[in-house]
Amino acid sequence: MNNPALNTAARTILRVVVGFLFVAHGWQKFNEWTIAGTTAAFGDMGVPLADVTAPVVAGLELVGGIALILGFLTRPVALLLTLNMLGAMFLVHLSAGVFVANNGYELVLLLGAAALALALVGPGRVSLDHALFANRDSRVTVLA
Repeated sequence: MNNPALNTAARTILRVVVGFLFVAHGWQKFNEWTIAGTTAAFGDMGVPLADVTAPVVAGLELVGGIALILGFLTRPVALLLTLNMLGAMFLVHLSAGVFVANNGYELVLLLGAAALALALVGPGRVSLDHALFANRDSRVTVLA
């Protein structure tokens, strides 16, 4: 049975929590570690083009997380965040195994899967996407 109220609640909860975690990680890269520190860390971890990748990833996580919380451009933003987490998993965390305590991939896998789920199902009714695009034709609402 499809319950629209529970569907809306589930999408909203997922979107806000995942968005919050991405905001926290983006904020950390800008403010706690600084972009210079993040760039150096990315370089040490073997991330290609660390001087470009670090600010792009930090910006994507911060701005993309805010977009998810608001439900704005949810599907394309969630897809970009999924790709971000795939990159983190394969470039940095996979060789360390599953557990985050060992720098493993459990957190990036979970965040990537949650972002992918949002890209697939969309933001739900409690979102800017719904408010802005719900009454438009199908070519526009595919992003909502």
